[in-house]
Amino acid sequence: MPPAKKKPRTYDSRRIRAAVTTQFGHVADAVGGLTQEQLARPSGLGAWTVAELAAHIAWIADSLARGLDRPPAAKAELAAHEWPFATAALAGRIADAAGETLSGAPLPELFERAGARLAEALDAHRDDRVLDLWIGAMRLGDFLVTRTVELVVHTDDLNRAAGLDVPLDRQALAACTRLLADALAHRVPGGAVEVRIPPFAVVQCIEGPRHTRGTPPGVVETDPLTWIRLATGRTAWADAVADARVRASGQRADLAGVLPLMS
Repeated sequence: MPPAKKKPRTYDSRRIRAAVTTQFGHVADAVGGLTQEQLARPSGLGAWTVAELAAHIAWIADSLARGLDRPPAAKAELAAHEWPFATAALAGRIADAAGETLSGAPLPELFERAGARLAEALDAHRDDRVLDLWIGAMRLGDFLVTRTVELVVHTDDLNRAAGLDVPLDRQALAACTRLLADALAHRVPGGAVEVRIPPFAVVQCIEGPRHTRGTPPGVVETDPLTWIRLATGRTAWADAVADARVRASGQRADLAGVLPLMS
């Protein structure tokens, strides 16, 4: 019998909205201090420079505001935990749109403009508004959770590429961790492996022997940032295990075949 589907996780709207605006603000504060040498560095994401990565982060906020300007869709099609699997085919289109939207202005101006548009748009709309998106229609509340993934992942990218220490908002980090954990459980449902990402998430996945008490047949444990890097292809499973950033035990606890979830 296939495992029963769990109800999607719910999130506190107030905290998610605060997490999105706070994390965007952390990046905006840091970007103004980047030197020309830092801006010209490779980002580690294809051919993007750090400057292009920073502009993309501004676009994340700007595009959300633009999406709220459009007429709403009739019905939501995607839940938050399904979003990672709908993004892969749109990478080129997103990069092109970001370049067209944000070219021709200094980064601090881009962030100031995008941040103001985002704040105004969020003040004007409730979570139940359905956004008409390229990937499919989503409730604003669900889409905002996906924005924590984009912002946390790209803040981490920016820190590593430019040698920065932009803080990660705790609520944004928690939501990002939970969404990607739920996406794993959605991709490979089951109860043979328990994935623990303290202090934010525990999910079960992978078909096989189930447990009702005590230690499950397979256990994977890691920290939130390592999990996010694994789930988004920034870190390879074998490297994380070799460096003891992941502890995996049990016959089915090797997740190399199902990661990354998105990249």
